[in-house]
Amino acid sequence: MAKQPLKVAVVGGGWAGCAAGVELASKGARVTLFEAARMLGGRARAVQAKEALLDNGQHIMLGAYAETLALLRRVGVAERDALLRLPLQMRYPPGSGLMDFVAPRLPAPLHMLAALLRATGLEREDKLALARFSTSARWMKWGLDTDCSVAELLARFDQTPRLTRLMWRPLCLAALNTAIERASANVFLAVLRDSLGARRKDSDMLLPRVLLDALFPEAARRYIEERGGRVACGARVDTIARLDGGWQVGACLGAAGFDAVVLATPAWQSAALVRPLAGLEALGARLDAFDYEPISTVYLQYAPGLRLPLPFCALLDDPARGAWGQFVFDRGQLGPGQDRGQDGLLAVVISAALDAAKLAQDELARLVAVQLAAAFRQPALAEPRWSRVLTEKRATFACTPGLDRPGNATGLDGLFLAGDYTAGDYPATLEMAVRSGAAAARLALGAR
Repeated sequence: MAKQPLKVAVVGGGWAGCAAGVELASKGARVTLFEAARMLGGRARAVQAKEALLDNGQHIMLGAYAETLALLRRVGVAERDALLRLPLQMRYPPGSGLMDFVAPRLPAPLHMLAALLRATGLEREDKLALARFSTSARWMKWGLDTDCSVAELLARFDQTPRLTRLMWRPLCLAALNTAIERASANVFLAVLRDSLGARRKDSDMLLPRVLLDALFPEAARRYIEERGGRVACGARVDTIARLDGGWQVGACLGAAGFDAVVLATPAWQSAALVRPLAGLEALGARLDAFDYEPISTVYLQYAPGLRLPLPFCALLDDPARGAWGQFVFDRGQLGPGQDRGQDGLLAVVISAALDAAKLAQDELARLVAVQLAAAFRQPALAEPRWSRVLTEKRATFACTPGLDRPGNATGLDGLFLAGDYTAGDYPATLEMAVRSGAAAARLALGAR
């Protein structure tokens, strides 16, 4: 008698859940993926605004995101079509007198040495501080025995105020979505290890050319369904319970039995599902203990044909003076052939956006447009045709020193956690979500 395939429920259709579903389906498991929303993607998805279909936030990946890139290949997504690959860089608007740092396409570590020598907008003492920090971080193997804040780390290695303002602070905000005064030095060092300290190809920056749902989640849906699985959107899971050596999952579609369950919902939602289970009260409390940081993305639509000098630029933010933007992306330059139906659309990102999100959306958009006009010396940027502000209130966990992040195993047979908040050396990134989803799936495959 043929052995029945393992039946696994994946609860949550974000990148962690989709990664788990793909890994399970590739190994012959019968997957049912439940997603409460009407579309997949979680916090990295496209949303239908009144004016256009927009990504819920702008993402940058690294060439070092090995598991994400392998997963995209597995589900049939070609990197050249889906991602724009650029060399590692930190560039402010041309003519601003601020930092312009670009790594040339040379073997590591020559690419970093050349970038440092060619960098403009930095004084000699800034370049020496950066070189000293990079050398020390390599010697420490990109980690500390005792974690501390990024601000403490930078002070320990005598980083200059200008370098901190133009490079370290915006990098930390972009990668960890947490201010340097509160952010984990060890997690920040892990990101730097795979950018400043990586092979040249691994340090490249990858910008999505397509909307986020088309980048991976929809391809994951096809992959799972082609292998006999089911993807149920608009299906919120309310309960999970032990049942006859397996698990019962209760959703609006009814109850069903499974051999294993992967909870790939955000930590606070997973907490609500595990808390009623005997023996998991402490895990529920750990999942409830996370603090969160918002991210706001301000979309500004201008006349077709408008171009910024670069596909993306850093911006010098100064909230006290109404300058909130930290990075700006020219969406019209990202797509294949520079034609994605988003010509003239700019996306301005504000990380750790708690204060920015308190402003009225129209006012925040107006201030960002004025900031762009001043930064690029183009008065027309102050008058977009339309604007839209999208704020993800719990975009990421606050990535603080020594944070208690649970592993994938829950302690109960057949029940596993997946999400960018689980134990790992990366912050809440797409790569961390993918790694966690795949790891949870591998554990679930051994559940029977």
